[in-house]
Amino acid sequence: MGDLVGFEAWAALAGDSPTSRTEWAAVVRAWSEPHRRYHDLAHLAAVLGIADRLAADAADPDAVRLAAWYHDVVYDPQRNDSEAVSAGRARAGLRGLVPDERIAEVERLVLLTAGHAVEPGDANGAVLCDADLAVLASPAESYAAYASAVREEYGHVPDEAFTAGRIAVLEQLLGLPRLYRLPAVAETWEPRARANMAAELSLLRSRAAPGGGASANGARPPGAG
Repeated sequence: MGDLVGFEAWAALAGDSPTSRTEWAAVVRAWSEPHRRYHDLAHLAAVLGIADRLAADAADPDAVRLAAWYHDVVYDPQRNDSEAVSAGRARAGLRGLVPDERIAEVERLVLLTAGHAVEPGDANGAVLCDADLAVLASPAESYAAYASAVREEYGHVPDEAFTAGRIAVLEQLLGLPRLYRLPAVAETWEPRARANMAAELSLLRSRAAPGGGASANGARPPGAG
């Protein structure tokens, strides 16, 4: 994990300068916040590693890598605009470190991870979103650990409200025409991810109280990636 999130990997994208070092340290510190159980440095490293594997499919691989660094840099389960705030954080943090055109693309890509609805022909979006959603295609035991970690991040939310919010997220993802866009991964990952989510959804529905409910206090629904 260290090499993927270390300063050398960052500097290859944003240069080696005092400003760059300060920004890298701030980004790593954000990903290390104690309330994170899944959306932490290990998740960042996983997304970066998969983005590297899929880099040949991206139009601008470095924009995708930078977007990975920032896609959950702000992660607060008690608000519903973390992706938008993360995009703004990317815009501010990268100013002067990379060209403005790349900053704009990074911002766009970060916003895309809010719903993972990638338009046809969006190569950069396909790589980032496929990497972000790779966990859904994990072996069953790893998927269960992921789902458990997400529940821990929402420990402040009562069970009934969490279940309703998580059901909504899973239904939204299962309703997408395709979870994965890249042929290199889709054939293997798509059926496995759908099976994992369908199993979780079935379990959650069996626990849901009659009438259900929405996620509490305007909090963001329990996320997927």
